[in-house]
Amino acid sequence: MVIDEWFFPRESLASPGWESVVDATIEGWQYTGLRIAHLGKGQSAQLNAQAIERIIVPLSGSFDVTYQSSDGVEKSQHLHGRTSVFDGPTDSLYLPINTSAVVSGTGRVAVAEAPADESFPIAYIPRESVAVEMRGAGSASRQVHNFGTPGNLNASRIIVCEVITPAGNWSSYPPHKHDEYKAGSESELEEIYYFQTDVERGNETSTATDPIGYIRNYTSAAGDIETLAEVRTGDIALVPFGWHGPCVAAPGYDMYYLNVMAGPGPERSWLITDDPAHAWVRQSWTTQSVDSRLPYMHPKKEVSP
Repeated sequence: MVIDEWFFPRESLASPGWESVVDATIEGWQYTGLRIAHLGKGQSAQLNAQAIERIIVPLSGSFDVTYQSSDGVEKSQHLHGRTSVFDGPTDSLYLPINTSAVVSGTGRVAVAEAPADESFPIAYIPRESVAVEMRGAGSASRQVHNFGTPGNLNASRIIVCEVITPAGNWSSYPPHKHDEYKAGSESELEEIYYFQTDVERGNETSTATDPIGYIRNYTSAAGDIETLAEVRTGDIALVPFGWHGPCVAAPGYDMYYLNVMAGPGPERSWLITDDPAHAWVRQSWTTQSVDSRLPYMHPKKEVSP
């Protein structure tokens, strides 16, 4: 069995104008997509009108999105953004199917995508409205930004959230799966993990560093997958099926990941099944406190390009 065949180091999925592109050109991949761009002054990224819904997410910096919907009306939305993914949630923009756009600004931007056939209204999502969740407890504490999840955004297929895992903690834990449809208990969803890592918040060092974390995915009845990878900023892991977790932030280094999910099921929902060998861990959180380092939040000010 090939190890890490679904893991892609930074720029290994490069395409003209994009640092990384995940789409259906990857064999075995159907329901989700992701584009990452690092834009300099005067640069822009083009998004063509297709049967794809999108969420534009500033990772660092601020951006202007000029878009033209199927009715031909051109509009513009400024995204205030943030200095770093470790500064808490950002504002973002949902664009429905058949909407072209140009993203301009200075910084790093993600475009989460999912093929769809139903159109929903364009939605600007201010950072102040983002539902920030403290999930887990103790060394499994992590911070989740639920800006593109069911109940927080009306969309056709796409489900998007962000997770911050403080140095030394575990997230995507207990290991779980969502690779078969079981009404009311499990969804069938592809999932993308896009990573960024940095020196632990509050620690300053003048020495050279190599911020790292780890991800583990393994085989379920739905298919064979073996991923055990060291991750750094810009790396991408794909989960077409299988048990996945944990994601581990190495001591001294914070970890961020952007999750993009979608699937063929009749409902847009995120329902999971925990690996029975580890499901008991959730109950242990009831006697523990959330990590005192959380939440990671940003100053409420405009980000300068």
